Amino acid sequence: MAKKVAVLAVNPVNGFGLFQYLETFFENGISYKVFAVAETKEIKTNSGIALVADDVIAHLKGHEDEFDALVFGCGDAVPKFGENAGKPYNQDMLTVIKAFGEKGKIMIGHCAAAMMFDSVGIATGKKVAVHPLAKPAIQHAKATDEKSEIDGNFYTAQTENTIWTMMPEVIAALKE
Repeated sequence: MAKKVAVLAVNPVNGFGLFQYLETFFENGISYKVFAVAETKEIKTNSGIALVADDVIAHLKGHEDEFDALVFGCGDAVPKFGENAGKPYNQDMLTVIKAFGEKGKIMIGHCAAAMMFDSVGIATGKKVAVHPLAKPAIQHAKATDEKSEIDGNFYTAQTENTIWTMMPEVIAALKE
């Protein structure tokens, strides 16, 4: 039976990256729910397209056991996080990411995802692909220059343009 996936969509989210995940999950019969990392379900892509997520991150907190995997849909995550680090939705995001990781769930993401996984202490010693500009921020994981990395339950891609290189393995893991 396919696993259920929680998808985190930062505001603004990279639409190209987000829709690669969602289309692939839909086409493969994998259940997912999109959570806006924001105060409301209304978010935008980093190209300005308005989206309405299924729910907000605050409602995922404490419900991690209802899902088998987590996707971090990047966008302008790092600069927006820096501007809004103290906001409850960003604190909820970090709590949720850490909870999923500590429970050994499948962790998927691109761009700054590995940086977020590393920052909450769940990727220590794991090989991760990360956006080249975020590579210096990796402290505990092992950042590589590969298009994507799969290390245990961590599936990371360098950018939205390299997500496709890991998707066959992501789908296989989610269908187990």
